[in-house]
Amino acid sequence: MSRPSVSRRQFLGASGAALVTGLAGCSAGEGGTSTDTASSAETLKIGVLEDQSGNFALVGDPKAKASMLAIEEINANGGIDGKQIETFQRDPQSDNQRYQELTRTAINEENVDALWAGYSSATREAIRPIIDRNEQLYFYTTQYEGGVCDEFTFAVGPTARQQLGIVLPYLVEEFGPDIYTIAADYNFGQLSADWVKVLANENDANVLGEEFIPLSESSFGSTINRIQEADPDFVMSMLVGANHTSFYEQKASAGLDIPIGTSTAMAQGYEHRRLDAPAMANIYAGVNYMEEVPTESNTGDGGFVDRYFEMYPDAPYLNEEAETNYFSTYMYKKAVEQAGTTEQPEVIDALESGIELGTEEAPEAPEGETIRLDGATHHVDHHMWIMRADEEHNVEAVENRQIPETFLSETAGCNLPENPEQTQYTPVDYYEEAE
Repeated sequence: MSRPSVSRRQFLGASGAALVTGLAGCSAGEGGTSTDTASSAETLKIGVLEDQSGNFALVGDPKAKASMLAIEEINANGGIDGKQIETFQRDPQSDNQRYQELTRTAINEENVDALWAGYSSATREAIRPIIDRNEQLYFYTTQYEGGVCDEFTFAVGPTARQQLGIVLPYLVEEFGPDIYTIAADYNFGQLSADWVKVLANENDANVLGEEFIPLSESSFGSTINRIQEADPDFVMSMLVGANHTSFYEQKASAGLDIPIGTSTAMAQGYEHRRLDAPAMANIYAGVNYMEEVPTESNTGDGGFVDRYFEMYPDAPYLNEEAETNYFSTYMYKKAVEQAGTTEQPEVIDALESGIELGTEEAPEAPEGETIRLDGATHHVDHHMWIMRADEEHNVEAVENRQIPETFLSETAGCNLPENPEQTQYTPVDYYEEAE
């Protein structure tokens, strides 16, 4: 891979190592466990910046908790290549400016070896220039619109093409071809809506209408009226955040009783647990993970669910992004041990070799079966599920299969080991129907 043999990050690691002894024992505030400025021979440092307050706290707090679970398990079993993990953990409070400040701190003052940060795509794009300028190894774990081809970013959550690609064809076959789209009014929602149009075209379906809802909006009467007037066979919903939860309650009150496919509801904000039935009736979520996913490694005795709630008995739910934070920490562990070093260029090379979980050398991810990090694109070939809520909000799996990442690998030609870049490709770059 064409990277400098001695990067700025390597220089900081070498020059900062001499400071560890003098700074050992300094404590961090706000939940951090250390403020050492470099990893010692006995430790490495992981940064965890996840929303534990603000608009995205509901979905961000489980991410932080799952990271801490993975770190505690790894440390209890000898660490990573004999090194114990220290953490730099802060709450960015769902504020992108604070994310930028904390990202700079994590890189330039804390000298983290790897960074996990951010729920929303807007947050990712706010910090990604900082990540790239500093050549920082970065894991983005939220399900997202897809298309990020970045030599330092590992976007390991499922993409819109993976999530919508399992649920939309199923709904077309079960209920009919006419679709109405509602989505959050920022880059995630807009690009996800483009993917609905692409997938509709591939499945001989029609998008009758689409609406983009500001994140601050919580009144959906007019939207519900327009859906009823359009009379689609089903709705595709990519709503996001606490305010948008109101849609599901209001559609039930208005008697809007048609199937709804989603890549965001239930798996992230556990609306089927928080809202009174039948608000989430007939919701079909395309996900890589929910707490209810029926795999032995997830819901079996001593599985992921048991271990999470043993550590966090008062936690309300174990969501999709939490699982991705968890398994990606184990992917990082495997890459460091394969590389034999925490130096970031070498760890990135190891990740790009194609790390797998579910083999003899690494535990199975809770979502099921062997999952693989595609080294060329820095994305994961996920095991995907369609999870349906009934009138009483009971959840069942109606379909599941492994779906590889294909947009970047097959359409956009992203191959980061051969051609390092820092781009986000979009459906409109390649599909006329997305325009």
